[in-house]
Amino acid sequence: MEKLLVSPSPHIHGKDTTAKLMRDVLIALLPVTAVSIWFYGLSAIKLVVVGVLSCILVEYLIEKFLLKSKITICDCSAAVTGLLLALNLPAAAPWWVIVIGSIVAIGIAKMTFGGLGQNFMNPALGARCFLLVSFTGSMTNFVYDGVSAATPLAQLKDGKLVDVWEMFKGFTAGTIGETSTIAILIGAIYLVAKKVISLK
Repeated sequence: MEKLLVSPSPHIHGKDTTAKLMRDVLIALLPVTAVSIWFYGLSAIKLVVVGVLSCILVEYLIEKFLLKSKITICDCSAAVTGLLLALNLPAAAPWWVIVIGSIVAIGIAKMTFGGLGQNFMNPALGARCFLLVSFTGSMTNFVYDGVSAATPLAQLKDGKLVDVWEMFKGFTAGTIGETSTIAILIGAIYLVAKKVISLK
């Protein structure tokens, strides 16, 4: 009888490195990031820069001083987490909210469970849930075109109609990274073309 080896993920290995896959994810997120900056200007730039840098710094400090382990920030996974977290915040979110989110994403959702591949949830989305519960006001203050506005889901809940084409183009309230469906689809097509993800 063949012996089975029980081990943590990943269970399937390929020729691609983690750093290459994460770089492809960063490239796929460029259209969404560019559209976010176009729509929200300096607010989006602030969130993206603070999110990426704080996630990288938190991972570095944990690995260097707490775990005393190999530094893995060069694999770009912390940068991906920081960018995803930034894209999941409203443009009006203060800078300190994303710093707290970075600590939760990397320090709790990722590193507590053993780091990349060991975490049971997406670190950026885990941090977003934490921030939504902890700082509801900041996390639900959606501004579009300089005016506070309700998201399409909130409008539907209130019995109002939404313009699906405007949502597709991105001219609607929401987090900085969710407003443009076109930009998200461009990134998805890139990931499918590079075989990072599958249509399955």
